[in-house]
Amino acid sequence: MQATSCGSGNTLISSQYNFLIMISGGSMKLTTLSLLTALVVTDYAAAAIRTEVTRTARGVVHVKATDYRSLGYGAAYAYAEDNICMLADTVLTVRGERSRYFGGTAFATEPKNGEYGAGIDLFFKLPNEQSDFFFKGYVDLDQLRAGYAAGSPDVRELLAGFADGYNRYLKDKRNSLPNACKGAAWVKPITVDDVYLMIAEKALHASGEAFGAAIVGASRDPSEPVSLAKSMPKAVTSMPSGIPTGVGSNALAIGSEASANGKGILLGNPHYPWSSTDRFYQIHLTIPGRYDVMGVSLGGLPIVAIGFNRNVAWSHTVTAAKHFTTFRLALDPSDPTGTTYFYDGAPRKMTERTVSVDVLQQDGSVLAKKRTFYFSHQGAVIVLPQAGIGWTADSAFVLGDANRPNTRLAEQWLKMGQADDVAQLQSAIHAVKGLPWVNTVAADRRGDTLYIDGSVVPHVTTDKFLSGCLLIPDLLAFDGTRSECGWGQDPDAPEGVFGEANAPTAVRQDYVANSNDSYWLTHAKEPLTGPAPFGYSPLFGAAGAPQTLRTRIGFKQVEKMLEEKQFVRMDDVQELMFENRVYAAELVMPALLKACVKALDVRLLAPCAALAGWDRKADIDSRGAVLFREFWNIARTTPNLWAIPFDPADPVHTPRGVAAAAEPALLSALRTASAKLQSAGVLLYGRLGDYQTETRNNRRHALHGGQGDDDGTYSTLHMRTGLTSKGYQDVAWGTSYIHLVGFDNSGPVAKGLLVYGQSVNPQSPNYADQLPLFTQKRLPTLPFTEAQIKAERVRSQVLTER
Repeated sequence: MQATSCGSGNTLISSQYNFLIMISGGSMKLTTLSLLTALVVTDYAAAAIRTEVTRTARGVVHVKATDYRSLGYGAAYAYAEDNICMLADTVLTVRGERSRYFGGTAFATEPKNGEYGAGIDLFFKLPNEQSDFFFKGYVDLDQLRAGYAAGSPDVRELLAGFADGYNRYLKDKRNSLPNACKGAAWVKPITVDDVYLMIAEKALHASGEAFGAAIVGASRDPSEPVSLAKSMPKAVTSMPSGIPTGVGSNALAIGSEASANGKGILLGNPHYPWSSTDRFYQIHLTIPGRYDVMGVSLGGLPIVAIGFNRNVAWSHTVTAAKHFTTFRLALDPSDPTGTTYFYDGAPRKMTERTVSVDVLQQDGSVLAKKRTFYFSHQGAVIVLPQAGIGWTADSAFVLGDANRPNTRLAEQWLKMGQADDVAQLQSAIHAVKGLPWVNTVAADRRGDTLYIDGSVVPHVTTDKFLSGCLLIPDLLAFDGTRSECGWGQDPDAPEGVFGEANAPTAVRQDYVANSNDSYWLTHAKEPLTGPAPFGYSPLFGAAGAPQTLRTRIGFKQVEKMLEEKQFVRMDDVQELMFENRVYAAELVMPALLKACVKALDVRLLAPCAALAGWDRKADIDSRGAVLFREFWNIARTTPNLWAIPFDPADPVHTPRGVAAAAEPALLSALRTASAKLQSAGVLLYGRLGDYQTETRNNRRHALHGGQGDDDGTYSTLHMRTGLTSKGYQDVAWGTSYIHLVGFDNSGPVAKGLLVYGQSVNPQSPNYADQLPLFTQKRLPTLPFTEAQIKAERVRSQVLTER
């Protein structure tokens, strides 16, 4: 069979060659011809593709190959079968080509007829023209190429194979694409550069993308004269904090001291988008003897991000750490462009990057627009007036982004998948240091558990926060004029980020858990405090601070389970996952019902009766859950609500108890909520499952789960709509993938569920087939061994290419 594309291979060769020239300073011993010949021979030897792609129940993909290029090829082909339109659309985003096809003022594609959406709304929401300028101006493709050229050759092969596998699918199926992109001019072949860009986009979620508007806002049209502000604007809101509050996950690892068979148990429950290529994808990738990992990839990329192998299982939660700082520059007022800054007393000139974006016009023509972006050596210039950040003749701010140069994500997950126990997993995290913005929770077959925030956190120690270097705490703004105020360096870490000794870590044999609060509380009774004298950097998150209700209910459930069971099994952890207790109700309902009785208010009779009969859960059959949710959305902002304040010595159980003075506000909130439901025609005692639904192919699926941090439910769903006469409709983000992994003497015993299904194509049998399982709280077995895969096999195909 003939190769469908050699573009990605050629790109790989070119990037390797350019990087070698760069690091040698141009004085290479090899001639250009001999170097290119050596690289071409190496690439050609790896070019033959042979990969087996097997589908088991619910469309779960198992890719088996003898080399990494073939592995990436099979992974891409399978993902394209399920999600070709979504992936093709998202490629436009990272290429900076949305405006060319959809116009400059439109936003990224919303889910189309339930089929797909390319928007990355949680992290980044800009009109197409600004989005295109951001990706072209801020993401440096040459920097990415150099980073990959200096990294793992296995990863380069894996990603090049992904590009070729996608192109092969496009060639095979060009005339039978789903309706959402059939015949679309924007569905085009890709190169390995596009894969690099897609991974870079993932890395920037908690840093560069959060500042997308500020980065584009500081760019200039090179054809217009420079106009600098006279003074910094007055701040009206704080600056972006990274990934929005509440977006995250639950992870729980049970160790040998608590498990029934003395081996580890791992529950992973990420809360993540249900659309866009931030969707997870169930996949099992195998190169016999080298790599054998099952779980989910992110956006279909050919690597397992959350998963398990024969001996260890892990999951991720969004960390509370910051992955950026800002710096305030002192500018030379004699430079009218404002692009000369002082550093350690000497002037430096900013670097410039001018990029062009093609914008579709109303008459069908295409207009090329240009903008220039500016960078100090610490980062990109930003302008964010609402946060008090401008650009004047004498000062400017830049964004220091630890993930902009991070090309280590794929290598990180590859090395993690090759670990044989928690100790090796921990070593792999520190050796690569590529996790962008997540904690890791893991358990192994020996019964060890691990919590670690091994993400790339800027090396800013606590003493630097306490010095004169920190100029504006609300902006994380440090003095950009002095080298001693810049990011430090650990000898075992990439430039500017913390290494092993300074990363929060706990290895235990009972349990560890995280639900997106900081490292401080990963065990209910033994907080992490960090090294003397100041502990971990404040950039890792707050210590001794109040925890979210979701974190608290998670620990209460774990402690209750261990108290009642002493030794737990996988089924016990599954029950914990689906218990759906609403912790806010447990805290306020006793006082609220007593206040109802005392109120003697006829308007409260029906709502108080509905809440009195509610089971205080967010189950499908829970009657009164909708009323409580609307009540609590108002009541939780009541000032001085709690009678007993937060106590750092008892963070799981405080604050608690409703203050007597707050009771009138609670009753007022209940009256308002009751009126809202009645106005919408929603029954006060209605079942949650009748009003919280996901519609697929005109069928409504009832959903259990609550609001997470807001109401203290462990399993979280964030719906696309507020309450209407039809209830809360369709999920934006929340419980997405669930895997529960234990071990026996033979290896992993795993169950799992991708709630929204493998495919975004409504014609696919795997478009909505897992939603009923979620409704029923069922976790099907995940086939891992050859025998298990064979028993569940639906179909297989062998892909070859030379």
